[in-house]
Amino acid sequence: MSSIAVTDLSVSGHIDSVSRPVVALSATSVAKDWEHARHRHRKAQLIYSARGILTCEIEDGVWIVPPQCAIWIPGEVVHSSRGAGETECYCLFVEPDAAPDLPKNCCTISVSPLLRELLLKAAGVPELYTLGGREERLLATLLDELVAAPVEDLHLPMPRDPRLRRLAEMMLADPTDKTSKADWATRIGMSERSMSRLLLHEIGMSFGRWRRQLHVILALQRLTKGDSVQTVALELGYENASGFVTMFRKAVGKPPARYLSDRTSGAELAPVPGILLPDGISI
Repeated sequence: MSSIAVTDLSVSGHIDSVSRPVVALSATSVAKDWEHARHRHRKAQLIYSARGILTCEIEDGVWIVPPQCAIWIPGEVVHSSRGAGETECYCLFVEPDAAPDLPKNCCTISVSPLLRELLLKAAGVPELYTLGGREERLLATLLDELVAAPVEDLHLPMPRDPRLRRLAEMMLADPTDKTSKADWATRIGMSERSMSRLLLHEIGMSFGRWRRQLHVILALQRLTKGDSVQTVALELGYENASGFVTMFRKAVGKPPARYLSDRTSGAELAPVPGILLPDGISI
């Protein structure tokens, strides 16, 4: 496996110069609450969270990546990423034409046990592996599994309209604010009807569903850090844990404890020799 010692340069510049259709890295970070600024690379990228929770932002959305999930970021998409709590992640960089039917847009992907093992195995493949050999066949199988992987609805779309963008920023700044939809519309200088219609047009969600999705994302970030359901419910403005659990179950199909249990049951992994990316390296 190759070794990259980078301090001031983004790893993306190096990755884009590697003359292979797929490059896998073990970008293990156990530091808490890291963040990488906005950047881009020509190759598409998959970031798999083996432990901890990742968040990725692009211009028109925020994606959350719980343990045992991954985010797919198409090539040339400007993005930033950050980890909450102790994180362990693995990266895959893929040429746009490496396989048919790869996702065209950012998405959070559920990682099956087979895809997980393929990702861990791929982390040990040298950058300049022999074309046509066993390692290339392994990576081709990985891409087949990636194409077939189900997408998780853990995306918070961000509107482009300046007034709706201001609404989103205010709600992100204070998710406990219980202001009614009508009052939010007044705050941003729109009628309630116009705001609802424009939200649906721009992000494909009603105001109520968008706010629930925001609460799910914020809740997962805090629950993964170890906060209790009761604490998170109160912090998000719910009168009790029961109301919060009902909202969470409606949004993702499971109560928070069950969802996290399913996600973390396979999160403890044996160490895989790889690349420890120092602070400041963009993934």
